[in-house]
Amino acid sequence: MRDTLERALVSRWYRPRPALWLMPLAWLYTALAALAWLPWRIGLRQPWRAPCPVLVVGNLIVGGAGKTPTVIALVRALQADGWHPGVVSRGHGRHTRGVQHSGPDRSAQDIGDEPWLIARVTGVPVVVGERRVEAAQALLRANTGVDLLIADDGLQHHALGRDVELWVFDERGTGNGARLPAGPLRQALPGELPPGVRVLYNAPTPSTPLPGATARRTLAGAVLLTDWLAGQPMDPAALAALRGRPVLAIAGIAAPGRFFGMLRESGLDITPLALPDHADLAVPPWPPDTPEVLCTEKDAAKLDPAPCAGTRVWVVGLDFGLPRDLTRELGQLLARQPTRP
Repeated sequence: MRDTLERALVSRWYRPRPALWLMPLAWLYTALAALAWLPWRIGLRQPWRAPCPVLVVGNLIVGGAGKTPTVIALVRALQADGWHPGVVSRGHGRHTRGVQHSGPDRSAQDIGDEPWLIARVTGVPVVVGERRVEAAQALLRANTGVDLLIADDGLQHHALGRDVELWVFDERGTGNGARLPAGPLRQALPGELPPGVRVLYNAPTPSTPLPGATARRTLAGAVLLTDWLAGQPMDPAALAALRGRPVLAIAGIAAPGRFFGMLRESGLDITPLALPDHADLAVPPWPPDTPEVLCTEKDAAKLDPAPCAGTRVWVVGLDFGLPRDLTRELGQLLARQPTRP
């Protein structure tokens, strides 16, 4: 029921005009969001300030716009510049509660598929929690060498103070421009960027009036699920070898059409199977006699090779690149933040 409702709303959010009957609910949402923000705005409540700089990566719309690959690319770029980051997240879709740390014995069910993938790919400490302040405090206590916190999502989470924000948009931009539930916006698009905010477009061209950088995204290759779990890198030749034979492609991500489109652009003949974002894949969603399946790394995080026996499951990786000017500018903004006790 929930998935059906969400898909129905998404179809409306990206039409030219919002549904008029939903506008009163959007006004109510706007009023409630403003009321929740008021104590922070007038100083009755103060955000917790970490002793190191905090960079929040998020989007103004509900759902995904490419935050996870952005966080992974940012971690790598900032590491190359000498930073030692850690990542905090809510851990959406996990089967646990409270503060949970990443580690070799943790699964996607323990900390969430996206945090698990970030930890696996980057090797940096990742801590999840419903309260991001508690997650941040736990991460810093356990990892004294961390000198930068990156919050995966959480633009509207006022309790965690931040120094820099990176807003991520995809091709959909702000949809019909309305607030929830009449549109996809969690907060209004400003006329100009606030101080300390930068914009990244996970799209070929900018999709809002705000100035920003454009990411580069291509497919990095493919590797069998068992080899991927063992740490084998993506192989472009393996992906190219799949051309000319029909394969099933699954995607339990916010915008599965983007993944399917990239596969087709690579010359693959696919039958697409779109799944809900963060779908539970304890039971493979394809017929038992399916010979070959392609999936994203986010989906692979939740797949157990044993139930997949009889099907060759290929994990397809994304090569997501950030403009050097953007990462350099973010690093400079973070380096200028004052030292806090």
